[in-house]
Parts: sequence; C-alpha cells; structure tokens
Amino acid sequence: MNKSTRTVDVVVIGGGQAGLALGWHLQQHGLDFLILDEQTHPGGNWRNYYDSLQLFSPAEYSALPGMVFPGNPQGYPLRDEVVQYLEAYAAEFQLPFEGGARVVEVVQKEKTFEVRAANGLTFTARAVVVASGGFSFPYTPDIPGLESFSGTCLHSSAYRTPEVFAGQRVVVVGAANSAVQIAYELASVAQVVLATREKIRFFPQRILGLDFHTWLRLTRLEYTRWLSDQSTPVLDTGKYRKALGTGRLQRRAMFQQVLPEGVVWPDGTTHQADALIFATGFRPSLEFLAQLPVADRQGRVRQRNGEADQVPGLYFVGLPKQRNFASATLRGVGADAGYLMPQLLRHLERVGSTETPAQRSRNPAIGLQGKRASHRRQPS
Repeated sequence: MNKSTRTVDVVVIGGGQAGLALGWHLQQHGLDFLILDEQTHPGGNWRNYYDSLQLFSPAEYSALPGMVFPGNPQGYPLRDEVVQYLEAYAAEFQLPFEGGARVVEVVQKEKTFEVRAANGLTFTARAVVVASGGFSFPYTPDIPGLESFSGTCLHSSAYRTPEVFAGQRVVVVGAANSAVQIAYELASVAQVVLATREKIRFFPQRILGLDFHTWLRLTRLEYTRWLSDQSTPVLDTGKYRKALGTGRLQRRAMFQQVLPEGVVWPDGTTHQADALIFATGFRPSLEFLAQLPVADRQGRVRQRNGEADQVPGLYFVGLPKQRNFASATLRGVGADAGYLMPQLLRHLERVGSTETPAQRSRNPAIGLQGKRASHRRQPS
C-alpha cells in the first residue's frame, strides 16, 4: 500500500540546478507542482563532488533565473558556495521540495502520469519533467583486468581530498577539466600520472581580459552544440600546462590493461599504481522511465530540445547538449526551462485539469504561488 497519493499539475524529478530553475518558471505561471529528489536538501549532486571543486565559469554566468549569484561577479565559485546558493534559491522562492523521495517508476495513464517513489509515496500529475540531469550516473570505461586491481579504484564522484592519497602512486584517467584539476592537486602529495586517450587541449581562462565564457556569448558559440560541457578544452590560467611542462604532472597515452598491481601502457611497459581515479564523466540515470519509450537502442534519450519524442507530457531539463553547449550548466538550465514552458502549458491545456474547480479553489498552493509570481524579479 502506498503511504499517500498527491495530485499536482507537474512533478519535477530532480532538485538540483535544473529542477530548481524549472520550479521558478512553473511558479511564475501559478502552477501546482512538486520537486522530488532522493537527497534530503535541494542542490542535487553538487554536495557530493570533491571538496576543492571550483566552477570554470564566473559567478555572473552561474546564476539561475530571478536570483544573482552572490559575491564577486568575476570570481569562480567553489563547490560549497554553489550548494549554499542552490539551497538559498529554493528557500527564497519557497519552491515545494520533497526530499528523500527517490523516484523508481513513472507510468503513463491516459491523460496523467503516476510517479512512484521508493519511500512509498505516489504522485499523479498531468506532466512530468525529468530534471535529474546528465551527471547522476558515474561512467567508468570497461577496461580488461580492471576487476583484478588490488589498489584503490574509484570514480571522481567518490573523490574528496588529496590527503588520503599522500605518498601513493596514482593514475588519474581523463582529459577534461575535472581530471586535470584533480591530478594537479594530487600532485602536491602523490606521484601522479594523467592517462588520456588523446592529448589534453588547453584554452586560456581569460583572453584580452575577458573570461572564456564571455567570448562564448559574444561569438554565440554557447548557443550551439559544437562544444560539450563534459569535454570542453581545459580552461587554464597557465598553471596546469606549466605543471605538465615541468614534470610535476606526467601525461601518458591511455593504458590498455589493468593488472593487480598497476597498468600496462600501449608500448607494453607496466606501471605500478596504488590508486586509479576515473574522471571519465557521467551518464543520465533514467531507469525509472523504463516503462516509457524514451531511449533508443544506443541508450540516447529520444527528445527534441527537452520535449520527449513519443511521450506527450514528458519533458527534460539539464541533459548535456539538450539544446546547446550550456544546457547542463548552471547558466544554461534557466533558459532551457523557460523554452519548455509554452509547450508544457499547451499540453496542460489540452489534457485539462485533474481536479474539479472546487478542489482547485481550496488548494492553497495555487493562490500562494500566484501571489509570489507577481512580485518576484524577472530574470535578466
């Protein structure tokens, strides 16, 4: 038996940056909605990243709609500052958040969806928006012998601080920003080799005094899918390239095999290692949509600019390259959420209300959200 069932206009799955940004837009339209997340507080996976994580985009490009990111607009926020911002955002707009509700299944029933959570709660909605993003399932490549490794083997999502690796021989796998950042800080306490499938591509963090992201906007490249948020050139002030040039960091072509005590390089030589850290990205975690035709044979989401191809009333926010390069970033989710609103509102109008007018008039959430929408600042 379900503990309870609640009916709303929209269920949002995911309480990170994408879910919160969408919640702001839903609130502006006075809709009755609920944001579900398996974690107990808003913020998504940000609080689970390594301690020293620093954004690669300035604060001025890292805000959600309706609320600026505090601090120096030209500064690069740290992980904890992002978490604090997202929690403050949810509190400022009093977004309806249900924590500890890991969604396990979404079922379509004629004009509505039934959303079931692991804690026994069930929700009925006329529309569902999946805002769990593309960073919920750590990806580790399948490498011969990996299961035999006797040392520490972890994904970057489980990495926290370098101190636990002091004095060890560590191989970090990956060529993007996180891999280089982790390898660089580990090199202060450990012997580190960075293993990559291709050469690391560096790009200046600032050009002629302007941040890389400012140039993306000026050239309008951020509105294309030419770049990827998970594999952009490594943004560098010069310290990472210098570390590789001086030997503080070593870079080798990706190993071909893992042995119990280390790895085998492409030339056949072996390298002893105490730890392997895979900074190899993430994949969307969409098992709860298994009952719906949302993925093709390659596992790619069947969606166009956030709207599911074959499931009316199902939407996505925060997927990598959903609409453009910025879709899975703090600065991109707000625009993508706003883009979805006309389609979502038309769908709600088509399917009609699941409540009687009397029920809706007694629902305090509707009136409250409508009032809040009237005085909140519009996004710049």
